[in-house]
Amino acid sequence: MIGRLNHVAIVVPDLEAAARTYRDTLGATVSGAVDLPDHGVTTVFVELPNTKIELLHPLGEDSPIAKFLEKNASGGMHHVCYEVEDILAARDKLVAEGARILGDGEPKTGAHGKPVLFLHPKDFCGTLVEIEEV
Repeated sequence: MIGRLNHVAIVVPDLEAAARTYRDTLGATVSGAVDLPDHGVTTVFVELPNTKIELLHPLGEDSPIAKFLEKNASGGMHHVCYEVEDILAARDKLVAEGARILGDGEPKTGAHGKPVLFLHPKDFCGTLVEIEEV
């Protein structure tokens, strides 16, 4: 069921500074910032030869990652995203195996314009997992 690692997401307190670090210091290709109001975040993607890094910053006071940043003022790793071929089939299999889907259990459109779901970190070794249909 699980496919390739799509990205690792890192919450950052200063999105422009983080993008500069990846672009100027590490020499990576960095996208422009994109607001995702449905998720309460602004994202920047760092392109790597084998995957991506997603830099996340809260979008608005009600952002679900605002509390993460309050607890981790310097930022930090937020989640990993794995690709799946059929998100509904993956969801149903995961639920049947006892995994908890966050939210209402219905996929939302993610940063790449594709359906995504988030899985409870307590079910995956303390790691928040995102699955994305490819």
